Amino acid sequence: MQQVLELIEQKKQEFAQVALFKFMQDQSINPRRRLAWAPCAAHFIMNFGELNKYFLRVEPTNDPIQTLINKHTYEDDHHWLWFLEDLKNLEFDKSVNFSEALKFLWSEETKNARCLNYQLYRYTSQATPIQKIIVIEVTESTGNIMFSTASEIGKEIKAITQKPCRYFADFHLNVETGHMTSLSGIEQFLQDIQLSEENRQEAFELVENLFTAFTQFTNELLVYAKTHQIEQELKAA
Repeated sequence: MQQVLELIEQKKQEFAQVALFKFMQDQSINPRRRLAWAPCAAHFIMNFGELNKYFLRVEPTNDPIQTLINKHTYEDDHHWLWFLEDLKNLEFDKSVNFSEALKFLWSEETKNARCLNYQLYRYTSQATPIQKIIVIEVTESTGNIMFSTASEIGKEIKAITQKPCRYFADFHLNVETGHMTSLSGIEQFLQDIQLSEENRQEAFELVENLFTAFTQFTNELLVYAKTHQIEQELKAA
């Protein structure tokens, strides 16, 4: 399992270099513009609680690894509430009729957000606890890069508007454990798990596929941020 965790760390460092994060770090761009992709991420963010409740969590269980997973899911299944708060504070919460909202959420421009959800559901449905751990570690790795970057933008926005963010802020970053392996004693426990060669190769493939899906997702977010106007930004300019 240690080799799998090492691959996840390697892919995390590569993921940190994707174009979206360079865009988000560019302080010459209005901070709201750097988070303008938020509506495009809604399908993924709103489904993340469902992933934790209905795919990762299994109760009751006697499996020690599944017990750890269950604890983790209770930490992660409600963060979408903070996202909704931030949409209002960032003034991205535009009034649209229900049919238009549905069309947007299932449009071509949000396709990769949906596909990422479907991949996560596919890989966690009927998965072993070890496979679920891998999904969690990849998801937490990508989230750590995203929220570390977004929290800095949240600080800029608060200084300008006096409105604090919670999802795109240190508040969110600080309550994230970052990884299950950051918990006391868990890292060594997971590293000591022995995988067969077949299971190891399957785990490597899972890691590669998930990072590809997350990268495609971020590419979609960047396109959205660059091609959609923000009325409030134009007023402030």
